[in-house]
Amino acid sequence: MKRILFLIGIVCVACTLSAQKGKNNDQELPAFGKIDKADLQMKECDFDAKAEALVLLDEGEMDFIYGSGLQMKRRVRIKILSDKGLEWANVHLPYRSESNAQNITNLEAQTYNLDAGGNVVTSKVEKKLIYEKQVNKKYRERVFTFPEVKVGSVIEYKFRHTGIGLVDWYFQSSIPVKYSSFKMDFPEDIEVHTTPYCNRKFEQKNDVSGMRVIKSYAMSNVPGFRDEPHILNEDFYRDRIETKVIAYIENGRRTSRVVNWLQVIKYLMEDEDFGVQVKKNIPRTADLDEKLKNMTEPYQKLKTIYKYVQENMAWNETLGIWALDGVKAAWKDKKGTVGEINLILVNLLKDAGVKAHPVLVSTHDNGIVNTMDAGTYEYPGFFQFNKVMAYVEVDKKVYVLDASQKETPLHLIPQDILMTEALLIEKIETGEWGWKTLWHKDLQAKNVVQVIGMINESGMMDGEATISSFDYARLDRLPSAKKGKDKFIEKYVSGMTPGMTVNDVTFENLESDSLPLVQKVKFQQTLNSSGDYKYFSANVMSGLEKNPFVADSRFSDVFFGYNQSYTLLGNFTLPAGYELEGLPKNIKMIMSDTSVTISRISQVSGDLIMVRVQLEFKKPVYPTTQYEELHEFYKQLFDLLNEQYVIRKKK
Repeated sequence: MKRILFLIGIVCVACTLSAQKGKNNDQELPAFGKIDKADLQMKECDFDAKAEALVLLDEGEMDFIYGSGLQMKRRVRIKILSDKGLEWANVHLPYRSESNAQNITNLEAQTYNLDAGGNVVTSKVEKKLIYEKQVNKKYRERVFTFPEVKVGSVIEYKFRHTGIGLVDWYFQSSIPVKYSSFKMDFPEDIEVHTTPYCNRKFEQKNDVSGMRVIKSYAMSNVPGFRDEPHILNEDFYRDRIETKVIAYIENGRRTSRVVNWLQVIKYLMEDEDFGVQVKKNIPRTADLDEKLKNMTEPYQKLKTIYKYVQENMAWNETLGIWALDGVKAAWKDKKGTVGEINLILVNLLKDAGVKAHPVLVSTHDNGIVNTMDAGTYEYPGFFQFNKVMAYVEVDKKVYVLDASQKETPLHLIPQDILMTEALLIEKIETGEWGWKTLWHKDLQAKNVVQVIGMINESGMMDGEATISSFDYARLDRLPSAKKGKDKFIEKYVSGMTPGMTVNDVTFENLESDSLPLVQKVKFQQTLNSSGDYKYFSANVMSGLEKNPFVADSRFSDVFFGYNQSYTLLGNFTLPAGYELEGLPKNIKMIMSDTSVTISRISQVSGDLIMVRVQLEFKKPVYPTTQYEELHEFYKQLFDLLNEQYVIRKKK
């Protein structure tokens, strides 16, 4: 059985490594249950004042023991600073339960509070309140909630995780961390390499004790990693230590576990659960044969086979690149893993004479692939990928297909792998293998919003908005639309425009992926008023009602993944006897690199106000170095979008 290690490996910032022994690395840590009253009296984190909770201590020790394998002992202590921080009192500890591969034992947990007399009161989590929860057929988790928790409490738990395998250690969390330490204790005949990916100083110490090598790391006062909108992968930006076994010594002989990408590809092409499956003779069904029998154009064959596999194969919600049960068995059962479904797709396309290859990908939430060959920090391996897809070339155009995704049309690269590096797998001698960047300039999300609004004398607007969503904009809105009117209104109307009443919603082209998703919304909205004046914004249901970039600074790059286009067309009819109090200026703004442009044209004809707003994004990613400019541009952009049209009774 293949073990897929979920590791990522590409350096984002230069790390500062202290080779000297530091005080944090050698400091005496308080024992489990020994609490400093100052921690219980603490009101806020002194280096992150907005924190809802603070990790006082996160301590991990990983040991390799012959006959028992790897185990991790971990202890976590957290201070609750606000009502929102109470969420940290609910703990889930996942482990792989399939074939008893892993277990969590020696679990202890308790809450600490101060009573009226200033004494420490300890409330233990009773064993009977720790329960097992089945996550899926492979994983379970230990779940418990701390008792007597309130703002000001300190909670602490410790456990032993056996059969765990190597892990990466994250110093940084979504809340600040006062002190984090990680120790690895391995026999000297197993070479473990650790790679720092950090932008803060940390302490490191290496010791040799007998025939064992002990590596220790520590970091203090780590600010919380805030949830930032439009981020590619949160873990990619968090301070961490990555670990890999690079060699072992057996009978006095050193065996390297470091390979290059050519070796990885060669192995995969020969593997029974991967390359061999692509060569399997999958019997085509009678109805698929009927669809293909008169087709000669490769594009039509591609479209037909892709749609057929999408509609006839059910995904069992298991990721991975392997066809562990075989493509023939999955094809017969009409159900399989991502690996099985997409290797079936490649197999059928090849059989129909369409040029197709399996391509390994890592989704955004899985991590960013390191494409470098073996070096100081780089270790090639299929463990970096969590999906295989079909890579197809027809008429000089590339298609990247995941048939387990039912809604993604043929012409769009799946959204969860946009702008990633993928590895095309093929026999070495063909020269067709290699790295592919999964993006092209024509990919975009496009929304066209047409609004007709009739305003009456009481300041009520009766309106209808027609929203046409193309490509990735269609994909974003489709799930809510298919769940029904209520879910759609909740996400795209109520959540965006408080105070708007929706009378009806209808959808067009729900099942046609070659046409835009059309959403027609009939609504009513009361205009704001002040004295004799009433005012409204023409920015209605555009999806741009709230500025996502209000923070002054940012850890991560701004990742959209595709270009964007917004067109807003508004026709607003004034009530009899009313006039516009000044027409907002026609304006055009352009970012310095011309990657974002917005223009607005307004005009009045009798009692009709006509507005046209055009917004274009011509870049899929904005680096943190450009965030200051983007932040300021967005502020002006939303001021423009939300500028009010003021009306009053004619004098």
